[in-house]
Amino acid sequence: MPPPRHPRRESASPRQAPPAGSEEWPRPWAQMKYFSFHPAVYPNMIRAASPDAGPGDLVTVMDKEGQLFGSGFFNPNARVPLRVLQHGEDLLTEEKLDARLDAALDLRLNTLRLNDTTDAWRAVHSDGDGLSGLVVDRYADVLSIEVTTLGIWRRLRRWLPKLHERLGTTQHVIQTDPDISRIEGMRWSDVPEADDPAPRGVRIRENGVRYQVNFEEGHKTGFFCDQRDNRLKFAQLARGSRVLDLCSYTGGFALSARVSGGCVDVTGVDLDEKAIAQAKKNADLNQVRIDWVHADTFTWGRQMQQNGKLWDTVVLDPPKLVFSREPEEGQLGRNKYYDMNAVALGLLKRGGLFVTCSCSGLLDVAEFEDIVMRAAHRNKRRLQIIDRSGPGADHPVMSNCPDGRYLKVLWCIAW
Repeated sequence: MPPPRHPRRESASPRQAPPAGSEEWPRPWAQMKYFSFHPAVYPNMIRAASPDAGPGDLVTVMDKEGQLFGSGFFNPNARVPLRVLQHGEDLLTEEKLDARLDAALDLRLNTLRLNDTTDAWRAVHSDGDGLSGLVVDRYADVLSIEVTTLGIWRRLRRWLPKLHERLGTTQHVIQTDPDISRIEGMRWSDVPEADDPAPRGVRIRENGVRYQVNFEEGHKTGFFCDQRDNRLKFAQLARGSRVLDLCSYTGGFALSARVSGGCVDVTGVDLDEKAIAQAKKNADLNQVRIDWVHADTFTWGRQMQQNGKLWDTVVLDPPKLVFSREPEEGQLGRNKYYDMNAVALGLLKRGGLFVTCSCSGLLDVAEFEDIVMRAAHRNKRRLQIIDRSGPGADHPVMSNCPDGRYLKVLWCIAW
């Protein structure tokens, strides 16, 4: 279950008077008011914090009974003041925090052996690796780093040399959301400057397909490597068919179908003009022809339905559509998923392959599948579900943070 919503206007200050007996607690510390194993602890879930618990500090976490509960990052100014990184009586030290970064890299380099198939993969996946607020993607010689917590920000100077040494990279770009940076108190003077000038982009290879990653105009960390395994599988299942890639972004599924799947007739549609321009460059890199369409999926799709156009295989991979837990706002996103899937299914031949995705973490697997099924049934279609998948193994999910399973992919034959 996702963590409960806690409006800031009702939040309690973590700077309340220390409880009796706290003089013996390992300092600095923060005490929880309610029991929760979720890493995100909101303001009104915190009873108090020691006076020496400063922004970005690694603190001991005590439960409501005054018993040792774990360790985490503390920042009284943040929307999420406490992020519990470890539960139990074995306190997390800076040395153990460094070892956690090494463990994340060991998983990718030694266990998953990702370098054997691609030079683009996620090296650190925030809560999925027990490093809340740190996302690191490796793209050839460049690290694309996204930071959302002050605790990570303060340690980035120490970790960057280790990341470069172990991953064999020499350049990096660092991204932060301006609002989050302001609230968390991140100062650029606290971290090493990125290369000057920072790399604007880099060329990568994924399962035999080449892409140009654009750091200046790309979404998130520049490229969606979470779909790597799904792109390869799609190419295998779509082999030789006529393919439509809706919300194609920079052409991941379309290019995989064309290059790896040998699909000669491939169309990619996206509303983002810059994404379509990049997709065209990616097609040129692979010396293949794809029909790129700069258009709104709804408008273009309905026009194609009126024209009687149908494809053998359709993949739909829209951007995040559910942004809020507020019922009214969340329903708007759910309605968009319903409408998009209805349009996509209307462009697919009966018996064709339909692959539909959601990257909205606030939409769980069961609800997403229900939306897709209702869209199909409303249009007198049946879905023969042949598989369900998510991101690659380089995007792990911790058992105490199931909302980290944001990407959901449903594989169907549509009748």
